[in-house]
Amino acid sequence: MAAFEVGGKTIALDEEGYLENLSDWTPEVAEALAKAEDVTLTSEHWEILNFLREYYEEYQIAPAVRVLTKAVGKRLGADKGNSKYLYSLFPYGPGKQACKYGGLPKPTGCV
Repeated sequence: MAAFEVGGKTIALDEEGYLENLSDWTPEVAEALAKAEDVTLTSEHWEILNFLREYYEEYQIAPAVRVLTKAVGKRLGADKGNSKYLYSLFPYGPGKQACKYGGLPKPTGCV
């Protein structure tokens, strides 16, 4: 288990870099997680992260990529609800990487 500090608070991570406690998540934590992977979060990233957090709140599950892509397409339009767009934002896997930054558990079905 790893940990890092954000705003004077120690944030515990599991062996894959996901938050141990989902309640530790803040936008600052998301920024720190992204920065550790040399990613700067843009408004496009935040649109997907906020969508994911709302999805998780409603269904209590982090969606796999196929489900995420379809749900984003329904809510945000076909130009954003496709793998090419999502991978352009989250090149290490939209499900895994976006859920990590969003403070959510690793999506089911992700290897």
